[in-house]
Amino acid sequence: MKALGRHVLGEFYHCNPEVLNDLAKIENIMKEAALESGATILGSFFHPFQPHGVSGVVVIAESHLSIHTWPEYGYAAVDVFTCGKVVDPWKALRYLKESLQAENFSAMEVRRGNLEEVAAVSESGTLSQADKACYGF
Repeated sequence: MKALGRHVLGEFYHCNPEVLNDLAKIENIMKEAALESGATILGSFFHPFQPHGVSGVVVIAESHLSIHTWPEYGYAAVDVFTCGKVVDPWKALRYLKESLQAENFSAMEVRRGNLEEVAAVSESGTLSQADKACYGF
C-alpha cells in the first residue's frame, strides 16, 4: 500500500538503565536519531518522572519521534512517525538501539494514510500544491 506516512513502533529491551533515566541524554539521543533519519527538527519537550523514567517528543517537519522509558525494567517504547519520501524511520531506530545500548529490539511498521483514499481528496482539489508534489500527485 502506498501511504502518506510510515509509523514505526520500536520496543527496546535490556537497555542501560542509567541512560534511560538521564533526561538530557535521552533528549540528545532522540534529537540525534531524528537527524540520522534525515528529518528536520522543529522543537522538543521532555519530562522526567519520579522516582525514575523519562517521556519526550521531538517534533519534526515530517511528523514526530517519541519515547517513554522505564529504567527499572531496562525498557523503552519509541514511536517514529514520518511523512514523505526523504526521511527513513529505520535509520532512527538503528541509532536508538545503539545509543540506548539495547540488547534486544523489535519493531513493526504501520503505513498511515492510504493514498488510494487520499487520492480522492486530491482530485477534489483540497490538497495544497506542496502536498501534491511531496506525495506524487
